[in-house]
Amino acid sequence: MTFFDLVRKNLFRKKLRTVLTTFAIFVAFLIFGVLATFQNALNSGEESASADRLIVTNRINFTLSMPISYVQRVAAVPGIKLVSHANWFGGYFQEQRNFLVAFAIDPQTYLDIYPEFVLPQAQRDAFLHDQGSIIVGKPLADKFHWKVGDRIPIKSSIFRKADGSDTWDFTVAGIITPGKSDVDVNFVAFHYEYFEQTRTFGHDTVGWMIVQTESPKVNERVAHAIDAMFANSPFETETKTEAAFNKAFTEQLGDLGFIVTSIVGAAFATILLIVGNTMMLTVRERTNEIAVLRTIGFTARRVFGLVLGESMLLALIGGILGLGGAFAFSFVLAKLLAGRLGALAFSPGTALIGAVLMATLGFLTGLLPALRAMSLDVVTALGRK
Repeated sequence: MTFFDLVRKNLFRKKLRTVLTTFAIFVAFLIFGVLATFQNALNSGEESASADRLIVTNRINFTLSMPISYVQRVAAVPGIKLVSHANWFGGYFQEQRNFLVAFAIDPQTYLDIYPEFVLPQAQRDAFLHDQGSIIVGKPLADKFHWKVGDRIPIKSSIFRKADGSDTWDFTVAGIITPGKSDVDVNFVAFHYEYFEQTRTFGHDTVGWMIVQTESPKVNERVAHAIDAMFANSPFETETKTEAAFNKAFTEQLGDLGFIVTSIVGAAFATILLIVGNTMMLTVRERTNEIAVLRTIGFTARRVFGLVLGESMLLALIGGILGLGGAFAFSFVLAKLLAGRLGALAFSPGTALIGAVLMATLGFLTGLLPALRAMSLDVVTALGRK
């Protein structure tokens, strides 16, 4: 019988106890995997941000607008390569539960600044030449079964048209695909000019500006110059790197990193006590058996390895099942939340952290029982009933 066979048979000697303990570990790793997947999705915008892009918003709050005249003034700042702008639309399709991330954009400059939003040339040209057209991310197109040429109504929870309607009709000109795996294309975008001509309020204003600098090295200087230009004006600005802006936007939902750490930490502390107590009980029950093993030639180190190996195997089984469950659950969540979050997928980084947690949990819960088994006095132990 091999060392592994002995560890496995010892672990499953009390099947019900092992199953219940494994289930507790499974739940802990399932929670970790699901929350980490959510965190990765929310952080995808920060991770995919370009180093040479800055975001300019109203200094008071990024939800407040700025005069569109700022765009040309910002474009004249030395070190800037290109400037675009966008407005939040507050869109939804048919019903409010079908929320859409919808922007009114300056088409040419926006697509030039974001080359990672991939459109076939024919679709790009069609979008640029038709003010009543819209481009949609592939996840949304798949979810709502939209295709190029479809006529779709998009409602707004914020704006109204001059005729009193809350619905804008668009023709789908193109379907956006991501140029990289971490790029989020869960949005729709349409012409700012069409939006400007039809809305009832907020004319000649933009929500935010996207600035592409000549080099990331000039970012700080350019940001300072932009904010200094509009200092003490009715619409002061705040300029951040795209990564910093995306991070601040995500934090509006709360510090998910702290939430994940707190919940997972509490879960693992509880599991640590449960599994540790189980392993101590196991060693106590096998006192005579361990003494016999020492008598027939098992060294103290080998006994130590048997007990620690049992704890490691227990953590490994529960952890793999938990991460496997989170991996499967991520596919379900991606379908249910298509268009509402970024790239919702179980990442290799999450699996790696999970593996480290498994090893840590197995080692910590098995160390004290293993040391106790290793230091057991054979004569005293054989005399116990």
